[in-house]
Amino acid sequence: MKKKLLTAFVALSAIVTLFGFNGRNKTVSADEAHYTITSDATYAPFDFQDKNNQYIGIDQDLLKAIAKAAGFTVTVKPMAFNAAMQSVASSQADGVIAGTTITNERKAVYDFSDPYYKTGIAWATAKDSKIKSLSDLKGKTVALKTGTAGAEYAESIKDQYGFKITYFSDSDTVYRDVINGNSVATFADLPVLQYTIKNGTALKVQNAKEPFAAGDLGFSVKKGENQALLADFNKGLAIIKKNGTYDKIVNKYLSAKASTFTGSAKDNSSMWGILKSNHTAFWSGLKQTLYLTVVGIVLASLWGLFLGILGVSKNGLLRGLSTTIIYIFRGMPMLVLAFFLYIGIPAVTGTKISAWTAGILTLVLNEGAYTGAFVRGGFNSVDDGQMEAARSLGLSHGQAMRRVIIPQGLKLMVPSFINQFIITLKDTSLLSAIGILELTQTGTLIVTRNSQGFRVWAIVAMIYLVVITLLTLLSNWVEKRTNA
Repeated sequence: MKKKLLTAFVALSAIVTLFGFNGRNKTVSADEAHYTITSDATYAPFDFQDKNNQYIGIDQDLLKAIAKAAGFTVTVKPMAFNAAMQSVASSQADGVIAGTTITNERKAVYDFSDPYYKTGIAWATAKDSKIKSLSDLKGKTVALKTGTAGAEYAESIKDQYGFKITYFSDSDTVYRDVINGNSVATFADLPVLQYTIKNGTALKVQNAKEPFAAGDLGFSVKKGENQALLADFNKGLAIIKKNGTYDKIVNKYLSAKASTFTGSAKDNSSMWGILKSNHTAFWSGLKQTLYLTVVGIVLASLWGLFLGILGVSKNGLLRGLSTTIIYIFRGMPMLVLAFFLYIGIPAVTGTKISAWTAGILTLVLNEGAYTGAFVRGGFNSVDDGQMEAARSLGLSHGQAMRRVIIPQGLKLMVPSFINQFIITLKDTSLLSAIGILELTQTGTLIVTRNSQGFRVWAIVAMIYLVVITLLTLLSNWVEKRTNA
């Protein structure tokens, strides 16, 4: 019995290892420097996805031009802004370009390039708002995107003007919060607000002619590391400024019509139009979600089964180990666990872990803990007389467990396994925070591009409901077959 448990554990470890603790995913020639760069996925016009599902924006185009001019190559990994910055701080990536304002606080953690863009902070309200001045914000709530220069500026004046703050991780949610009246204003980089308004978002900028706290945006690396990359970036930036490429890129995004990048108004005017014009992106996101779900639930089931068997062991130490593991990972929020695995551990150990591996481990440890709890409960629910009868027939405790208790317990657990499958499917949405492009992250990218939050999220919700309905039907069919 113990040998089989050990074999199962080794097999599980081998499978997880197979998926790779890899930091860089691209092999390059020895004479060409290659870097992994993180970026904000939802910060138009600096970083966003176009109608062809390609990552574009001022940052992205500048980075490509600079890399070409300076003679290096990059792999860009878009994710939430805070995750992008922390990935560099924990050495998961080599650098970050994400509309990052150069500040003294950030200089303590990062080394910055020469400034590549000068910006200022603007504040905006709903289009029909009666608020006209900062003093009108007293006692009201302002929505901010975490980690941005706009958020930093708003925090610095909130006591002076007496407003409250609520935080979100992506820009579109901030704008919707203001438009829906849950908050009355937001602060952000002026070009960001101007772009989203040009794209049809019902906001109005209150200080377009006199932005606050003008500052510089810079490319950054972890302090004391990747100095060659920093030097190459500065070299390439100087080249494209001199040859006119820089001005062409900036003007391309600040002057062009939003429909150039977002698609036609007809495509974005209905749910069918959005689904039709973005069907490739939705399908890709769904496939990634299903892939994560299947791999996650298989490994989590094996791990949970292992924990459950340990939980009914005759050995008190093994039972205590099972209980402790289940307690820890059931009590830890999935998002915290994902950040801990993807950012926390590499920062301490220096070992790079890919976002996909961190995501799978998160699902396995979290979902496996819940699975282990109901597996243990399923075995304990088998009548005690079954064990007594098996032992009276001459079976050892291990044989009785393997041939009598486990088969009966597993039959009782079938509905719980299917239910956990559904829960795992929904939980994959949390992994978008570490840059995994699953269905929820796909929706976020599309909304950032076209500002059609209601329609896009309605489509995403329907896709989830269709898949969950199919899984529920499967659950009912399996349950009937096992009880037949």
